[in-house]
Amino acid sequence: MTAVLNINGISKSYGKVKALNNLTLQINQGEVFGILGPNGSGKTTTLGIILDVLNADAGSFTWNGEAPSKYSRKKIGSLLETPNFYPYLTARQNLSIVCKIKEVNESEVDRVLSVVDLISRANSKFKTFSLGMKQRLAIASALLGNPDTLVLDEPTNGLDPQGIAEIRAIILDLANEGKTIIMASHILDEVEKTCTHVAVLKLGNLLTHGPIQTILNTQEQVCVSSDDLEILKLTLSQIDGVSNINQTGGKIYLMLAEGKDSAYLNKALFDKGIVASEIGIQKSDLEANFLELIK
Repeated sequence: MTAVLNINGISKSYGKVKALNNLTLQINQGEVFGILGPNGSGKTTTLGIILDVLNADAGSFTWNGEAPSKYSRKKIGSLLETPNFYPYLTARQNLSIVCKIKEVNESEVDRVLSVVDLISRANSKFKTFSLGMKQRLAIASALLGNPDTLVLDEPTNGLDPQGIAEIRAIILDLANEGKTIIMASHILDEVEKTCTHVAVLKLGNLLTHGPIQTILNTQEQVCVSSDDLEILKLTLSQIDGVSNINQTGGKIYLMLAEGKDSAYLNKALFDKGIVASEIGIQKSDLEANFLELIK
């Protein structure tokens, strides 16, 4: 794995408030990395530091193995907090100004407007845009210069369900192109649907990090029952791909390995002489898992 961002022991305080406490993380190429935590956990402070908007009190970070510089920042597209554009200028005019700042050819403007599905509104004034459209224009601005890495702070914050779905689709499309995306959010559902990896922060402290399936336990459980639970439990333990067998009340819950499904389990039980009275899928309770993490 190629490291895109290495954060080494970063700390930041605002007076007596410790916003970040010795944060260490590695984010690798191609990951959609979510920084998840409740408000005040240090997410925006982290992004501000790695974008050189804020200075850390201690620690360091590198982009692609190099110390941060004007050159390295040109390879990073960012959306930090609320998107700011001139309200009386059109989308195209606003992005043309950004092109001059970034020293990017203005031929890029139509390309990025197409990516975020705003090309039909290129000549509309920013003040006429909905909140979702404003967020999409901000992402278009971040995409100018075709950066390999995007840093997005709460990209779906305040949006209605349609706006959230639109931003999510854009992020997933960009990830499929191989871009590395670092995304801060307090919305658990969006992190689950978008990210491949996650770090969980609370009050400036890193609680845990890793692949999202491992950290938030997003794998679905299979619920099975039959007339004789003891024999069922023993039989399940002998079936390839079955793990985490637990009994709760009159049902048994388990995990199936990737590539195995309920039809596979039903056939495997039948071949061993067990007729299941119920086989169902139960989605993991993400909210309960998250709240348990941040207790």
